[in-house]
Amino acid sequence: MGVFGDQWTLLIIRDLMFKGKKHYGEFSDPAEGIATNILSDRLARLVSDGIIKKDRDPSHGARFVYRLSEKGKDLLPVMLAIVEWSAKYDANTETPPAFLEKLRRDPAALKTEILQALA
Repeated sequence: MGVFGDQWTLLIIRDLMFKGKKHYGEFSDPAEGIATNILSDRLARLVSDGIIKKDRDPSHGARFVYRLSEKGKDLLPVMLAIVEWSAKYDANTETPPAFLEKLRRDPAALKTEILQALA
């Protein structure tokens, strides 16, 4: 639980896994309310723990690209379980209905689709 000790860590993993975010600025969405010092700390911790990788952006050498490592991708079943739980108990879930339908109808196909997108 030390790796996942707060909401920000899971939100960063969620954003990498499901929302296609990959640059520092994309994670600092004002709607989420994460402070820049917390964001920097969580990204560094996730890199240190081997959950994500940080590489220079080949199209813009001054910035970095974050992506899930294999260890991070192995969290997919956990993250999908959280999404499913949230949809069941949170009337205000932000998960798109089409995503939930795929998850309920054919979770194996959805996992394959997500992993291909992360490749």
